[in-house]
Amino acid sequence: MLMVAMLFIFSLFTAQIIRVQGVDAAAVSAKARDSRLHHENVPALRGQIVDDKGAALATSVQRYNVTADATQTSQYKSFVDGRTTVLGNSGVAAGLASVLGGSAKQYYATLQAATQRKSRFVYLVKNVTPEQWQRVLALKLGGIYPESTQTRQYPQGASASSIVGWVDAGSSAGAGGVELMKQGILNGRPGVRTYEEAPDGTVIATGSNSDTPAVNGSNVKLTLDSDIQYYASNALAAGVKKTRAEAGDLVVMDRQGNVLAAASYPSFDPTNPGAASPGNLQPRGFAETYEPGSTSKIITMAAALSAGVATPTSQVIVPSQLRRGGALFHDSEPHGTESLTVAGVLAESSNMGTMLTGSKVSSDYLYGFMRKFGLGAPTGVGFPGETGGIVAPPSQWSGSQKYTVMFGQGLSTTLMQQASVYQTVANDGVRLPVNLIAGVQNASGGWTKPADSRKPVRVISTGVASQLRTMLSGVVGQDGTAQKAKVAGYNVAGKTGTAELYDAKLGRYNGYTASFIGMAPAENPQYIVAVALQNPKTTIYGGEAAAPIFSQVAGYVLRTRGVAPSRKPVSLYPIQYAAVSTEQRPR
Repeated sequence: MLMVAMLFIFSLFTAQIIRVQGVDAAAVSAKARDSRLHHENVPALRGQIVDDKGAALATSVQRYNVTADATQTSQYKSFVDGRTTVLGNSGVAAGLASVLGGSAKQYYATLQAATQRKSRFVYLVKNVTPEQWQRVLALKLGGIYPESTQTRQYPQGASASSIVGWVDAGSSAGAGGVELMKQGILNGRPGVRTYEEAPDGTVIATGSNSDTPAVNGSNVKLTLDSDIQYYASNALAAGVKKTRAEAGDLVVMDRQGNVLAAASYPSFDPTNPGAASPGNLQPRGFAETYEPGSTSKIITMAAALSAGVATPTSQVIVPSQLRRGGALFHDSEPHGTESLTVAGVLAESSNMGTMLTGSKVSSDYLYGFMRKFGLGAPTGVGFPGETGGIVAPPSQWSGSQKYTVMFGQGLSTTLMQQASVYQTVANDGVRLPVNLIAGVQNASGGWTKPADSRKPVRVISTGVASQLRTMLSGVVGQDGTAQKAKVAGYNVAGKTGTAELYDAKLGRYNGYTASFIGMAPAENPQYIVAVALQNPKTTIYGGEAAAPIFSQVAGYVLRTRGVAPSRKPVSLYPIQYAAVSTEQRPR
């Protein structure tokens, strides 16, 4: 019976050996290998975001997270005084503190807790520089391993954060701005390192080890000029503080539609976006709409001039008040009956004069010009969070709205759209697509311009554009509303805006938007600067609050870009006619 039992047991062993080494040999071998295999992600270095000259606006740097296998650190040994001594977690903690700083007691506490859990992975220090990791490596501490990672840095800091954006701290993926807009290009493709590991944690040199290299992300070049962006951001911040405004935005654009700067204040630290107010994370120049007010009068004037129903020197008799569409209108400053030219209406920013001029064209005709200038639709840049504003068709206008849209109330736009309107006038009537991305770096190191289906649009004739520029020069002239927008040595053309600010929370108007948008040199515009302040407290007028910021930034742009000063002043259209009789006054 004993013999039979032994033979039975040995037959089971034999059958198992035959199964393991014969029938299932390949499967068992693969299972054993898989238990030894470890897969380690190799992160791809995120591409840079650079300005038009190649200066870094966002860049990634190599970093390491220091991790520990507590089953090994607790057995850490060192050769001390001629003999091997087990130092364990306390020795590892002391070594890390000596080269990384921090508290040895805290390191020890973390390691001890991990040892009790028999944990083979625990973080000790994050975002260690390559130099620091080399010092850790030199200590030859048992059970200490690196985890490759990267940190995003923003040399411009808060000055460009609203446009450049930020990355998610956990995934390193773009979470806002250009970082999100070009995530697929910047992110690259991670690699994988595969290796066999022995039970004690050492790598088996003769094992199935392989590497799939990471493919780093591509660099993205913006049209931004980092020097202009920095200067404009600081000038805007100072202006918001001086006027005690709730917020401010500024856009610098060249004649070709390239955005050279897009600043918002308050801003935020792109390395710590969680500490920012949610409203400050948005690039308001693209994402925040407001009723533009008088800066939009240029569209009404463009429609009237294009239709041939008015010229810059046409006479407009402006009464002290005017009833239209069931509402009583008046200008911002009380006055008697005035006899102005159309150019004078724009220079003095007369709401009633604009209404009388705009009423000479149909609502549909005016609406068509609003759309051709780009209102009511996104710019097409593709910026995250961008809105097209609200421009209702004439069939939806109320009786009074038919007239308020002529002077920029009853519709909403973004500052980027408004800057594009003035770019159109600066560019002899051709609206060019707003552009933010200058190129993506290709394999040869050059820059490839992204495909863009948008086309230039002829909005007004060259002659009308020239007339508008001269009319806008009068706004900055002696009788205009924006003398503080002057730039020493250069002729300036532009328009002030003071519009009631709609508060969605209250469901009514509450405060004002003060703005100024201009171009220079007026005789041959090269650059457009748009400034909007929300709810300033010291003054509500664009000519007082926003125009000085325009002057400061425009002067800097013109000088740094080497634009030659104007040779002679612009010959302005007359502002006023002689006094008029009672019979001529409009009712």
